[in-house]
Amino acid sequence: MKSVTILGSTGSIGLSTLDVLSLHPEKFNVYALTANRSVESLLQQCLQFEPEIAVMLDVAAADKLAEALKKNHSKTIVKIGKKALEEVSSSANTDIVVAAIVGAAGLLPTLAAAKAGKRILLANKEALVMSGALFMKTVAENGATLLPVDSEHNAIWQCLPVANTQHHDFNGKGVRKIILTASGGPFRDYELEQLDDVTPEQAVAHPNWSMGQKISVDSATMMNKGLEVIEAHWLFGLQSQQIEVVLHRQSVIHSMVDYEDGSVLAQMGNPDMRTPITNTLSWPDRIASGVEPLDLVKVGRLDFSAADFARFPCLRLAYKALNEGGTATAILNAANEIAVQAFLDEQIRFTDIARIIEEVLTELPANDATTLEQILTDDAAARTLAKSKVGLCIH
Repeated sequence: MKSVTILGSTGSIGLSTLDVLSLHPEKFNVYALTANRSVESLLQQCLQFEPEIAVMLDVAAADKLAEALKKNHSKTIVKIGKKALEEVSSSANTDIVVAAIVGAAGLLPTLAAAKAGKRILLANKEALVMSGALFMKTVAENGATLLPVDSEHNAIWQCLPVANTQHHDFNGKGVRKIILTASGGPFRDYELEQLDDVTPEQAVAHPNWSMGQKISVDSATMMNKGLEVIEAHWLFGLQSQQIEVVLHRQSVIHSMVDYEDGSVLAQMGNPDMRTPITNTLSWPDRIASGVEPLDLVKVGRLDFSAADFARFPCLRLAYKALNEGGTATAILNAANEIAVQAFLDEQIRFTDIARIIEEVLTELPANDATTLEQILTDDAAARTLAKSKVGLCIH
């Protein structure tokens, strides 16, 4: 029996994880669930899974949750704030930490799990995008196990010559490159001049996957794939020129590994996050995920095309930040988070997202990224600058 903590249990990854856990009550129990301010969702999860602890970042929401749990005679203890997130992530009472908080907010509790030597199921890209060298060093020094939940990285991990739980250098082991697949998002067939006028509602309507608003917009801009390129660099020890992105409309092949002998290994499955979540929960075993088996006859065809930097400038910017190194990737991520929220709030146009990110990257110099203090300092500076640029172009 393994004990699980889910950071961000009311988001799409958290919901999918709980769905998988419900299929295997003999294998897993829930130690802690966390959310920002989604009281009703977290309440229902607590009543069903009976975690020892529930954490909410919002004080008022935490008070409401505690009152509702008391009315329902629940024994779940409610804790509040960022420190509580770090406490449940590093607790001796949890074996597995699912890092599913979206954005930079997930960095510190995920680092706490690494310091405590936990098995980390990593769905939070920002832990590696912001602090790749520091995070991987923390994982290695504390004997933590890092397993990728993102469908693309999970696919790569399954296709590599060694099932890696730590940073591995695959150069010299027959790996030529890895190929990350991307659906292209909802605007893949739009004329470029149409992108100025797309709405947040259109941007979050992903053609294949069910995701939260922020990640859906990132998919539409392809920043999501850019962040995955940076994450793959740290997970697998490969250089940017060894990480290729191709568009694959059906989202059936989740990613591939290209070997020196001409072999290309691909991991396939229906587009459902329960598959990689189950793979990492049960590793090295395989158990049922609740996902429908892949019917290749029904799929019928698999299409691929190049990822166009003119259509997806955010992907180009991610490669640029990775090659620049240091805190450039943290600056990229911070500017993106501000710009995406401004777009969702209808303050800027869709095409302003990439422009703001590029201006912030150009104007803020990158620093050494070996200390958490410097990373957070540059993250804050990038957010301040991005907000000022949003203010200049509010429509």
